[in-house]
Amino acid sequence: MTRRPLIAANWKMYKTPHEAAEFFAKILPLVHKHERDEVVVCPPSPLLAACHTAIAGTNIALGGQNLYWKEEGAFTGEVSGRMLKSVGCTHVIIGHSERRQYFGETDDTVNLKLKAAVKAGLTPIVCVGEVLEEREAGVTDDVLRRQCQVALRELSTEEAKALVIAYEPVWAIGTGRTATPQIANAAHITIRTEAREILGETIAAGMRILYGGSVKPDNITELMAQSEIDGGLVGGASLDPLAFAKIIQY
Repeated sequence: MTRRPLIAANWKMYKTPHEAAEFFAKILPLVHKHERDEVVVCPPSPLLAACHTAIAGTNIALGGQNLYWKEEGAFTGEVSGRMLKSVGCTHVIIGHSERRQYFGETDDTVNLKLKAAVKAGLTPIVCVGEVLEEREAGVTDDVLRRQCQVALRELSTEEAKALVIAYEPVWAIGTGRTATPQIANAAHITIRTEAREILGETIAAGMRILYGGSVKPDNITELMAQSEIDGGLVGGASLDPLAFAKIIQY
């Protein structure tokens, strides 16, 4: 089954509306004819409206970096899927390793957020991945299977059709250690195999699995040559319009 590659930019907590406008002014002329891949930019929430205006009529889509599982209520500081949808978002990142590490997100809350995203009509990009201690202990596959089992719990086949998973080897981000394309591909095989057990062959075969471990212009081509890697969740390199354009045009 042919899976259309997805290149997603996670801007994390960077940029102002003015800086975002400068970014798009530089990158749009470079990628305006690009149709091979689906491209999504996920800025911080205060930038969503400005980014939606900047990319209107282009081939770049908009995504949120997080959402809460309730549609509305007294949840200060949170953002709902309905709100993201209302400002032009089509995608949302769920369960990023930094959300897990710094804000206490768990596999169970990822499951709740995934269902909320699907209900709101958003494409969820669900992040999974092991930390250094788990990699060194040789339990990577066990961790990935557990994360998938809980995150995808009670998800119907219909709800899973839009699902995207991003593999983040947390141990390889900012540590100086390297996850080779082969290591990444092996992890993607584990994820797809588990998805097949949970959701069935058809959904698993069509599901896109992105690599999220320090994707850069100099490693994207080799990563995308791997059979199970369907795109990238790009962090730091996505903040530079020239670098991100090179990644898109691998």
